[in-house]
Amino acid sequence: MKLITIAKLASISLAITMFACVGKPTNESSSRVTGWKYNDKSEAGFTVKKGYISEVPTGMVAIEGGSFTIGEKGEYITAPRDNKPRKITVSSFYMDEFEIRNIDWREYTNWMKAVFGKTAPRLVQKAQPDFTVWREELAYNEPYLENYFTHPAFDQYPVVGVTWVQAMDFCQWRTDRVNELALIRAGVIEAPNFSKLENQTNEDSIANSFVFNTQKYLKQESYQPGAGKNAKKDLYGKNRKVDMSDGILFSDFRLPTEAEWEFAAYAITSGKNGMIPAGKIYPWSGSQVRNPTKKEMGKMMANFVRGRGDMMGTSGSLNDKATITAPVDWYFPNDFGLYNMAGNVNEWVLDVYRSTSYEDIAEYNSFRGNVYKTPVFTVDALGNRSYKIDSLGRIEYEVAKGDDVRNFKDGDATSQIDFTLNDSTGLANLKTDVVIDPTDVLRPSVTDMTRVYKGGSWKDRVYWLNPSTRRYMDQNRSANDIGFRCAMSMIGSIDQSKRK
Repeated sequence: MKLITIAKLASISLAITMFACVGKPTNESSSRVTGWKYNDKSEAGFTVKKGYISEVPTGMVAIEGGSFTIGEKGEYITAPRDNKPRKITVSSFYMDEFEIRNIDWREYTNWMKAVFGKTAPRLVQKAQPDFTVWREELAYNEPYLENYFTHPAFDQYPVVGVTWVQAMDFCQWRTDRVNELALIRAGVIEAPNFSKLENQTNEDSIANSFVFNTQKYLKQESYQPGAGKNAKKDLYGKNRKVDMSDGILFSDFRLPTEAEWEFAAYAITSGKNGMIPAGKIYPWSGSQVRNPTKKEMGKMMANFVRGRGDMMGTSGSLNDKATITAPVDWYFPNDFGLYNMAGNVNEWVLDVYRSTSYEDIAEYNSFRGNVYKTPVFTVDALGNRSYKIDSLGRIEYEVAKGDDVRNFKDGDATSQIDFTLNDSTGLANLKTDVVIDPTDVLRPSVTDMTRVYKGGSWKDRVYWLNPSTRRYMDQNRSANDIGFRCAMSMIGSIDQSKRK
C-alpha cells in the first residue's frame, strides 16, 4: 500500500473543510427530527423555504467578512492617537457601491411630500438637506446653494448637508420602501394608491393606515395594507402575512459601523497564491494618489486638496476634474468594487465617538453606540396588543434603564453631560458624583450624540484619505463635505448571496 504524502493529506483536509463551510439549501420534504412533512396543510402546515438563495440588495455589493488590522497606518507626530492598531474580525455584510446621490435623496423627499405634504408639512421640511452648508463668508458659493441639490446636472453627485439623524431616517425609509416593493412583487400585498391621499386630512390616519413600515407589518397581527393575488393563506384559507422565514423581506438598511467601513475601504483580500497585501495606506494599492497601471497611468485616484489654494490641480491631465464634489462613479473602485471610499465626501458611520474606544470594544464586529430599544404597546381587556405608531407610521420604541450603553467603559464622565441651549447646566443628566463647571470653555465637546465620520473629502488634505483616520461631529449637524452610504447585515453566508 502506498503511503499518502503530507501534501495530499493537507489537500484532502482542505477539501473537506471547504465542503463543510458551504451552506447547503434546505430541500427536504419532511423533518429529519420528527418525520412530519413540510408545507403540508394536513400536517400542521409548517412552512419551509426550500433552496433559498439570498439576493444582494439593489445598489449594493456583498462584502465577505474576515479579520484585519484596523487602526493607524504610518507614523504622524501630530496625529491624534485615537485609533491604535489592533486585530479584529468583521462578519460579512452588504454595502452601497456608491455614496447616496442627490437624485436618491430627492426620491425620498418627493415621497415624504406625496404622503405628508398636506397633513404634516413639518415632516417634509425635516427631511430636507441644509442648503446653507455651501455658504462661506468670504467666498461666492450661492450657485451651489441654489442648484446643487435640485438641478439635474448634480443628480449623480453625493448628497451633502444631511445630518447623521437624517441619514438614519433615510435608511429606515429605504428599508420600508424596498420591503414594500418585495411584498408587492411577490403578490402578498397590493401597491399603494397615492390618489387616495387627496381626501386624507388626518395625519394619524395616514401614519397608521397608509404608510407601510416593516416592523409594523411584522409585529401587528391585524396589519393588512391590502392582499395581493398571490397572498399566502393560512390553514383556514385566510390571507396570511409573511415573516422573515419566508425569505422575501430584507434586513434593515443602516449606516455601516466604523469597523465595517474601514474594512470595506481597505478591501484587503488574499490573492490566488494565498498571499495578503500589507501596508495599504489608501483604498487602492501603493502609496501614491495616481493610477500606476500602464493603461490608466497618472490618472487621479480621488479628489482632494493638494495644498493651500489647490483644489483640483492644473488643467489638463494633471487635473482631478472636480473643484468640489464629483459624480459618485468617478475615479476607480477599490478591490471590493466600492467607489470613492477616499475623497469626494466624508461619510457618516454608525459609531459614537470616543478617543479610547480601541481599548475596550469587542474583537468581533467592533462597535460603540448600542441603545437597546423596546416597542411601546398597550394591552386591552381581552389581552390584544396594540403598538403605538409615531407620526411617520413607524412603531414607537423606548429605552429601558440600563439599555443605553453608549458610555459603557468609556472612562469619560464628562461625555455623559447633556449640554443643551435649554439646559445651560446639564448637571441633571450627569451620571457621576463628579461636579464640573458647565461654563468652563475648555469642557469636552464629546457627548453621547457625537458621531464618527471617515473617508476624506474634496476639501481635505491627503492625510485624511487614509481610511484609518477618524473625525467626529454632533449627529444633528451637517456640512458640505459629509455624505453617507448605507450598509446591511448579511443573513447567512456570502455563498448564499446572488445578484438580482
